[in-house]
Amino acid sequence: MNETAPNLFDQTSLARNLLKAQQQGHLPAFWEEIACDELADRLRLIKRSFANVGIVSFAAEKLTAEIRPSLADDASVTRLPAVTQDRLFLEQPQLEPESFDCLLVTSTLEWVNDLPGTLARLRMALKPDGVLLAAMLGGDTLGELRHAWLEAESSLSSGASPRVAPFVDVRDAGSLLQRAGLALPVIDTDRLTVRYASALALMRELKSAGLANALVDRRRSLTAPALAAAASAAYEAANADADGRMRATYQMLYLTGWAPHESQQQPLRPGSAKVRLADALKVTEKKLRRE
Repeated sequence: MNETAPNLFDQTSLARNLLKAQQQGHLPAFWEEIACDELADRLRLIKRSFANVGIVSFAAEKLTAEIRPSLADDASVTRLPAVTQDRLFLEQPQLEPESFDCLLVTSTLEWVNDLPGTLARLRMALKPDGVLLAAMLGGDTLGELRHAWLEAESSLSSGASPRVAPFVDVRDAGSLLQRAGLALPVIDTDRLTVRYASALALMRELKSAGLANALVDRRRSLTAPALAAAASAAYEAANADADGRMRATYQMLYLTGWAPHESQQQPLRPGSAKVRLADALKVTEKKLRRE
């Protein structure tokens, strides 16, 4: 692990919560089901055959079934564990170099502490010209819930503690792929608006999916009923529809990156253009005056 990476997430608590949710049938969550459909569609658009595919997903069985028609009959699909007993698999993925020509990830990427390091390890596990297709929750996810807790704690206590995990901003995702050594990075985003009967129903769903607060800097004491009630009231005051149901935002980020290969498109060397931009656009070039 990168020693300079922030230690945001308590991996032991997170792994325990996710394993419990999986055993109780609450995983995969709905956003992972959607991610599987999206990644399968993206794989179908790539006009090439993949022989060795790795999958990290709580919905690995569903994703395998969806991508099978896109693969050769003898292609191998390896389902990698999304979570182990004490940490997320992606926290420090141990994979043989150049062991896959395609990696599909729909689970837990948003909760690793060293995201650049994880992406770099996934890149090293790809064969040259292999592709990484990944999905993760983005920065706008659960912003309403974050603001409601902040408002409640600011009014009832001396300071706010972290309640909702920070998610990667879409503007940073592409640079993270490049930093990891992945070529031809592409980031797509989609916003899902999900409605709940109440703010409490939203918080219960998150907890049942193993997403109880697992931030290292979380407040360890029990949440006072008055504080929980204030957060719920703040949430409902700001996000209720006319029928009384509550809106919640989930932003999905879809990441595509390729292990470098000489056959891929390369940017031209600066100054190597043989045609002026003004000529190509058929406009008159005007030089700016120096002040």
